[in-house]
Amino acid sequence: MRDEDALDVPAVDDWLRRHLGASAEATDNGAVPPNSAAPYTGVLPAPGRPEVRQFSGGASNLTYLLRYENVDLVLRRPPRGRKASGAHDMGREYRVQARLRPAFPYVPRVIAFCDDPAVIGSDFYVMERVAGVIPRSEFPRSLTLDPVRTRQLAFGVFDLLVALHDIDPAAHGLSDLGRGQGYVDRQIRGWTRRYRDARTPNVPSFEPVMSWLAEYAPEDVAACVIHNDFRLDNVVFDVSSPDENGLPRISGVLDWEMATIGDPLMDLGGALAYWIQADDDDVYRYTRRQPSHAPGMPTRAEIVEYYGERRGVDVGRWPFYQVFGLFRLAVIAQQIYFRYHHGQTTNPAFRDYWKIVTHLEDRCLRVMAATGL
Repeated sequence: MRDEDALDVPAVDDWLRRHLGASAEATDNGAVPPNSAAPYTGVLPAPGRPEVRQFSGGASNLTYLLRYENVDLVLRRPPRGRKASGAHDMGREYRVQARLRPAFPYVPRVIAFCDDPAVIGSDFYVMERVAGVIPRSEFPRSLTLDPVRTRQLAFGVFDLLVALHDIDPAAHGLSDLGRGQGYVDRQIRGWTRRYRDARTPNVPSFEPVMSWLAEYAPEDVAACVIHNDFRLDNVVFDVSSPDENGLPRISGVLDWEMATIGDPLMDLGGALAYWIQADDDDVYRYTRRQPSHAPGMPTRAEIVEYYGERRGVDVGRWPFYQVFGLFRLAVIAQQIYFRYHHGQTTNPAFRDYWKIVTHLEDRCLRVMAATGL
């Protein structure tokens, strides 16, 4: 663990054991204890304090491994320092996963949510660890694929996004996860406000981009369950259980912090802002966090076409969603850089995020210019 992100391990362990004890009692009585998705029936931690390690990946919420002698659990908590309004809501992230898992089994099984600041100073929740490997900037050695299978794996991942977007929110009691129609407009206004609030003197204004998005915003194409941070490095692959084509099976999709009911093409736009191709410029390639550059990987244009065909959606206005995805990524990077700029985090990985923000404005402007609007 980084010193600034240290946890009070005994306090977490004591709270978790009290909660799981109450959950076991509730299972016997047929009741559901407070702050629980359902009575916990999984493996109870063996006696003794857990070994705690911090996952280095991710730049938003903080994630920790709680390693007990007989079971691994995962804890999620918000970062320290200033947070954008509505961001890092651990209670919501917990409830979304609890409610969505029956309809989408790739969601991790959550165990317990704590809203008592006396435990570690913030809300947090605990979930079961999903077994498997996660691609980061490169494929791990255990996930070596030739270009043909790499391409198949990529399209298989986006089949997951298609499946998620095909879920009927009303049929699964999920309609109240979002505010319904008007999502596109709300997102433009919301991300515009967040950027202005987080702007530092060394980044551009983005005013031309924000004005263009507001002027050319389309109506929502649908209202469905969206992930809002869909990337390869949020997908867990079980390399021990290949399918009939020799591809690893997907065992989980992580990071449901921003999941809601919204427009599916906005979700795809956000996902493809992270999809860095091998032929992208040097600065954009610097931002790559997933092996989307590997030989055999489809291009962004190919994924858009594939998604449109699989869902029967018109993708003719794709440049709008592309600009939105790039702008949204710039805001996320700027919010993280704001904490570094003001000394709220010392993580050196965030030192140059202002350069990424500047480059993303340039990419937005180039896409806008190419549309002729």
